[in-house]
Amino acid sequence: MTNYQAEQFMLEEQFVKRMLIDYDIREITTQRQAKNGTRQFKMPTGQEIASYKSGMVRRCDSSDRIWQLNPKYKTNTRWVFLTDNGLETKEYDTWARAAIYSPLARLNFILKYYLKNYAK
Repeated sequence: MTNYQAEQFMLEEQFVKRMLIDYDIREITTQRQAKNGTRQFKMPTGQEIASYKSGMVRRCDSSDRIWQLNPKYKTNTRWVFLTDNGLETKEYDTWARAAIYSPLARLNFILKYYLKNYAK
């Protein structure tokens, strides 16, 4: 681990401790999740939010319903199809999610999401 990585890890750990002390947001990460780079947190109101190494943040309240929380943006997507007339290109407006690659930024996003939606 480089000095930069060690410093970032310490900053993340301190941030998680402050979330616990200030807001009672508890880390409930399992060993398997930790091995995969996932961190899961339980809010004082009972909701669970997980931060994934891929840059995604999801609400994981039940096993069958997992919502992505990352910021959404509209994007223009093109597809090429083979039709009777040959190749045809279609263009659509679709929604995409912005990945949050920094682990510290994901923790900050989780805290801001909690304060906006659950804190009284």
